[in-house]
Order: sequence, then C-alpha cells, then structure tokens
Amino acid sequence: MKTARYKKPDGIRGIAVLNMIAYHAIWDLVYIYNLKWNWYMSDSAYIWQQGICRTFIFLSGFCLPMGRHPFKRGGIVFLGGALITAATLIFMPENRVVFGVLTLIGSCMIIAGALEKWLRKLPPMISAAVSYALFCVTRSINEGYLGFESARIMKLPETLYSGIFMTYLGFTDKDFYSSDYFSLLPWIFLFMTGYFLFRYMDKRGALGIFEKGYLPPLEWIGRHSFEIYMIHQPVIYIVFSLIFNAI
Repeated sequence: MKTARYKKPDGIRGIAVLNMIAYHAIWDLVYIYNLKWNWYMSDSAYIWQQGICRTFIFLSGFCLPMGRHPFKRGGIVFLGGALITAATLIFMPENRVVFGVLTLIGSCMIIAGALEKWLRKLPPMISAAVSYALFCVTRSINEGYLGFESARIMKLPETLYSGIFMTYLGFTDKDFYSSDYFSLLPWIFLFMTGYFLFRYMDKRGALGIFEKGYLPPLEWIGRHSFEIYMIHQPVIYIVFSLIFNAI
C-alpha cells in the first residue's frame, strides 16, 4: 500500500480547521462574552457544527491507513484530549471538555490499530456500508435511543446510562456535562466508514485522485491540524480578551 502524502485530504481538513476556528470563536462570544445571537442556536448552526466534526472524524479514519504506528499516533491525540480536559477543569470548569473530539479520535486510532490484522480481512466496501449504517442507527444513543437524530427507532434501557465509563462508550449519565462531547458510540462507526473507504479505494487503485493539491495554504493547515487544534482556543480567548478590554 502506498504511504505517500495525499494533498487533497489535507486541503479538505484545512477547510474544516478554518470552519472549526470560526465556530469556536462564535461559541466564545455567545457563552463567555454573552453575545446574543439567536442564529447560533438554529438548525443551520447545528448543521454547520455537524459538518465540521463529521469531516474531522471521517477523514481521521480515512487517513489512518496512510501512515504507520497507529498506536503512537492515537496515543498522542488521546493525550492531547487529556490535556484539554485537564486545562478546562482547572481554568474554566463551567465549560469543561470531557471526552472531546481528540479523546474520541485517539481512541478510534488505538482500537483500529489493535484490530487491524482482522480489519484487513473484511471486504472493504461492504464494511464501509455497514459501518455507516451502524453510525446512522446509533446516532441518537446519547439521548437514550437507537435512531438517527429525531427519527427514533427504539428506547434503550435506562440502566445502561450510568457511570463515567458508560458515558465514554455513549450511554450518557444524566449528571454528565461537557461542552464538547464525542462518545465512542456512534462516532467510531463514522471513523470506520472512512477507514474502510480508504481500503476500498486502495484496493481499486483509485487513490491517485487525492495526490495532487490545489491550495497549498489550506493543505499546510490540514497537515498541522492537531497542533492548531491544541492552541486555537487559547489564542481566540487572548484575542477576544484584548479586544473587550480595549473597548
């Protein structure tokens, strides 16, 4: 399997990073600086937020087979999530991040790395379709149901929804709070959809379409998305503090 850097996924990730920065900047204005902006609570804003996070998670799965050492990569990303959790618990506990997107992606990388020997034996296109179907079926698991968004199929037993480990899995304890929460279920299935789609395209020799890039600045941002993620919120907070203190 080819392990060259594919530029188009970097560019797509770069676009997602810029959208993430914009979304989190508005979040700070609304929740920290009490800006009244009704649109931010609208369905359109929710679709925007979901588009950003789903792009990151899907691409993380898609790009995992491009590199080596999934345990090391996953461990670094998971540690990044742990640092964010610790920092928010210390400095802004009312807006704490527990089981955020980095914790999720790091966990998915480690799990996929541990299972890769068996995952390689599965038919990739069927596995991608099944993974996405499972994502749709379990999308509302945090709210206590099987189903996708408002289309609920079945209520799950309330006894599942207790404790921090079950919350990590996706069965959210009623007393749990996090300003950025991505549980293992349903999101690992979206991650695996990307993983298996890459395997399918690699098997078909179709990955060449991703080699050539068009926007180097976006591709650079995409290549450094982890580092940017780790520092973007403190930078936004400092900028806004300077602006509001100057007004």
